[in-house]
Amino acid sequence: MRRRLLQTAAVVAGLLAGGSPALAHHSFAAEFDATKPITLTGAVTKVEWSNPHVYLFVDVKDAEGRSANWALEGGAPNALYRNGWRKDSVKAGDVLTIQGFLARDGSHLANMRSVTLADGRRVLGGQQDGGPEVRP
Repeated sequence: MRRRLLQTAAVVAGLLAGGSPALAHHSFAAEFDATKPITLTGAVTKVEWSNPHVYLFVDVKDAEGRSANWALEGGAPNALYRNGWRKDSVKAGDVLTIQGFLARDGSHLANMRSVTLADGRRVLGGQQDGGPEVRP
């Protein structure tokens, strides 16, 4: 009886542990629309360096001067770290231009494909015309 209880507990624990990572991640196409590119410029308000994705929060002004806080989803912290990013590569107050793709749900969420600092240095997304890629 005790052996059967331990086996059942082990199976349940395995199912619970195995299901969590699958729920935590999503595909690009499930959340973002590759036919809707966007370019946003604004000041960073917060950086969240955590799994499964790094998020930048940026205040962006529209044509009428109204400000909206956008969430910009980047890659996994480990992937960005391997490409030269560190937790302090982009800080609150930095003015950035971000190119990416809009969220399918119409919210102020976008995927970030490239990030350029106010001085023109690109810190994510490869080489920029007229200058080398910068690894912070």
